[in-house]
Amino acid sequence: MAFAESAGGGEPVSSPEPAPESGRRAWAPLLAVCAGYFMVILDVTAINVAVPVIGRELSASLTGIQWITDGYTMVFAGFLLTGGALGDRVGNRRVFCAGVAVFTLSSAACALAVSAPFLVAARLVEGLGAALIVPGSLALLQQAYPTPAARSRAFGLWGSMAGVAAAAGPLLGGLLVSTLGWRWVFLVNLPVGVACLVLTLRHVACSPRRADRAPDWPAQCAVVAAVALLTAALNEAGRRGWSDPAVLAGVGLAVLAAAAFAVRERLARSPVLPPSLLRSRAMSGGAVIGLLFNFAFYGMVFTASLEFQRGRGFSALGTGLALFPAVAMTMFASVLSGRLARRTGHRPLVVSGMLLAALGLAGWAAAGADPAYPVLVAPMMAAGFGTSFALTGSTATVMGAAPAAYSGAASALFNTTRQIGSATGVALGGSLLATATDYTTGLRTSMAIGALAYLAAAGLARLCVPAVPKKTWSFRHR
Repeated sequence: MAFAESAGGGEPVSSPEPAPESGRRAWAPLLAVCAGYFMVILDVTAINVAVPVIGRELSASLTGIQWITDGYTMVFAGFLLTGGALGDRVGNRRVFCAGVAVFTLSSAACALAVSAPFLVAARLVEGLGAALIVPGSLALLQQAYPTPAARSRAFGLWGSMAGVAAAAGPLLGGLLVSTLGWRWVFLVNLPVGVACLVLTLRHVACSPRRADRAPDWPAQCAVVAAVALLTAALNEAGRRGWSDPAVLAGVGLAVLAAAAFAVRERLARSPVLPPSLLRSRAMSGGAVIGLLFNFAFYGMVFTASLEFQRGRGFSALGTGLALFPAVAMTMFASVLSGRLARRTGHRPLVVSGMLLAALGLAGWAAAGADPAYPVLVAPMMAAGFGTSFALTGSTATVMGAAPAAYSGAASALFNTTRQIGSATGVALGGSLLATATDYTTGLRTSMAIGALAYLAAAGLARLCVPAVPKKTWSFRHR
């Protein structure tokens, strides 16, 4: 049975099950949702090559330059669970569209920035828009494609969209900065955002509303504080070192906030995610797998980027081209795994993807002190392919473990752990490069640790990812 958003704040009203669509209309919801996700990921990757130019033109300090990127990440990661909970309460399509509108308008504000503080403030709002977009994207795909086969294909294309954006970001950012100027890095979001809104309103069905689930604001504040403090501490660790008092204080306060969130969730009448769901092996295990492979992959991309620019003297655009083998593999690996899952189930795909990625980073670590670039192509391709190959199965594992009424919160949990993994991988990689006896030793140590993270994810997948697709919860199973 399908459900539509009621006009008021009451219970969802039922509507007839929509007839299966074919052709372009069947692809329209996927295109609409992926356009929003593409915009978010493109903005994350394209800004990296533009920040040095932005800093010069706006006379920003080193701290100001750092907050242009870190402020966005901190708000994005901190408010993901809030975005998921709001989607479950008022309708995921409504929150998704609100996020697209906020993201698009704040991108315009970023492009018009006349000072570094103004740009940082606009980037904070942009991060909030992204936090509303991403949880709803997975929830809307689960709603639009109810059969396991169609959902696997949709999740695979959703994952490949991140690969396309990650691949296009550095190249597009470098091209725009060198030709039209850095403001166009933000202006490109405007047509994408408008197209996403139009497609979503026309082709994505209304989502169920759960007005009986009142927002638990103390829990929301606790999780925002925990993620924001942890992200800030990890970002500072790469610059200050892990023993710095500010870093240690941030981690300690984050742990306290996480403990307060856990206590509040046990006492709340309407928790963000019921403790019974968090005790689910598939839910918690899938979330940890996402944390581990993001930790390894983005740690690799960060340290490799520094190696190519500082160690080998590549330009920003040259670095984007050098990293292209890694990110290009992500463009089709998720689609391939989505198709294969119908025959094999998700477990063998996640396990094999993590093992392949581990082999890639281990190969880089073992390649020697100063390997020629062609020697590094295969390890980068293996890491990119393996990570994306496992993304579809881990996504489906987490989303399949949650009732439909909690799909937004489950999506938010999965993406929050992935963001934490990314921040940790980048911070640890930066710290290793800064504290090692020589640059090459730090780089190879980072790759070895990433390989171990991939191996841990493979072992966890054997325990947590179902061997065969599970029947997805429906609203009436509550």
